[in-house]
Amino acid sequence: MKKIVFIEPNPPDLHVYSRMPLPRLGTVILGTKLREAGYEVKSYVESVSPVDFDDVLTADAVGISTITSTTRRSYEIAKLIRKAGIPVFMGGPHVTYMVDEALDYCDYVLRGETDDIILDFIKALETGTGIKEIPGISFKRDGEIYHNRSVPFCKDINTLPYPDFTIISGLEKDPYKKIHITPIMTSRGCPYDCSFCSVTGMFGHKYRFRSKEKVLGELRRHKDSGGKWVFFYDDNFTANKKRTKELLRAMIDEGLTPNWTAQVRVDVAKDKELLDLMKKSGCHTVYIGLESINPETLKIYNKKQSVEDIEWCINELHRNSIRIHGMFVFGSDMDTVDTIRQTVRFAKKMDLETVQFLILTPLPGTRCFDDLEKEGRIVSKDWALYDAHHVLFTPKLMNYYELQSETLRATREFYSMWQIMKRFARGDLFNVSLKTYGRNIAKTWVKKNQYFVDYTKTLTGAGRTIELAAKKVADDVKEKFQQIELSRTAAHTKTH
Repeated sequence: MKKIVFIEPNPPDLHVYSRMPLPRLGTVILGTKLREAGYEVKSYVESVSPVDFDDVLTADAVGISTITSTTRRSYEIAKLIRKAGIPVFMGGPHVTYMVDEALDYCDYVLRGETDDIILDFIKALETGTGIKEIPGISFKRDGEIYHNRSVPFCKDINTLPYPDFTIISGLEKDPYKKIHITPIMTSRGCPYDCSFCSVTGMFGHKYRFRSKEKVLGELRRHKDSGGKWVFFYDDNFTANKKRTKELLRAMIDEGLTPNWTAQVRVDVAKDKELLDLMKKSGCHTVYIGLESINPETLKIYNKKQSVEDIEWCINELHRNSIRIHGMFVFGSDMDTVDTIRQTVRFAKKMDLETVQFLILTPLPGTRCFDDLEKEGRIVSKDWALYDAHHVLFTPKLMNYYELQSETLRATREFYSMWQIMKRFARGDLFNVSLKTYGRNIAKTWVKKNQYFVDYTKTLTGAGRTIELAAKKVADDVKEKFQQIELSRTAAHTKTH
């Protein structure tokens, strides 16, 4: 076994990050480990470049990374590759929680964090022995499903290699110049356990940190290779404020101050020294799960923050000239149409630079999924719709159409021409560009999904099932495989 190919399929719809492809680090790190062990490794990230299936079919094994919204496309790709006789393994949050489903389409599921077992797994595939002894692996034999013991979390993430982005198709040369924004991980884990988030199940409740020296080393490599922007890949970059301050001071001292962005919580604003260091070290924008301005919804979501915390945070970040991308989630059992309308007014009043107004989505592996499933309120399991832009459960204080249409209306209102012109009048051309992009994305999404919006009008009672034609998420892949099969048949005919 010499050649391993990884595939990261595209999400089924447009989203606010569509123009800034950001490879997930999971398969890049796994691929880097395998390359360092002597294997030939190639990774296809569809948001970066299309998959060359002629090349894929020369692999000895194929790994597919999937989140819930990309699962159906992943399954179709896996099915076609298996048909060609190539073993397929899958990983990611969705298949970690929906193992039995995934094993209908692939040969192996690698559950949870697999950094410490990927080499053992590939060697077991080579020899055909030892699979049952490797933790974190699920597989099927003679119709029976086996789940090996759970894999422990990677205890020392300093042992992970710097990700080699040259394994990604399209980034073989000068990857740091071609990726608009480079992901750099400084920690894993999150103790907050929000009800709709699957992070804690995948990466644990405890934070694990990379050393300052490791992070600085990656920042040096990024700078020396011509990179400009960095996204700190952590679920909460400022989780340990003392440690974050030490890192930021070192970045400033060494002149490693790219434009950087990161996910943080609202409590970041309570530390003035931290905010000052963030600004001096190059912080451009922070992404914050504000989630709601309804206090009861914040309790349901288990956010451990108040509306007052949110307001203070926004004001303090703006005082430090740090931009904010605010994320709100509509649809809790305490949300109404008025909650949504108040939220968009709040977002405009607080002068947020950009927002995402999302619809509560019951992702497998979350408490939200378990609760709604138990109550019989999930109305569709077409995973291609699980992108936080479609109503997939029966709301309590709104009907389906109200939740869907009001969320779209909120997005249109925030990204209106009037809001764009206000930024233009201030000379903030960067935000004019972002808001214009957000407006265009919203309009395009509605055109593509009007069928779904219209259908929500017909859902009038709880327990109704969304019976739509399944989203066509892999027709292009099926067509490509048909072309490959035809060309192979023609070549075989010519030689006989």
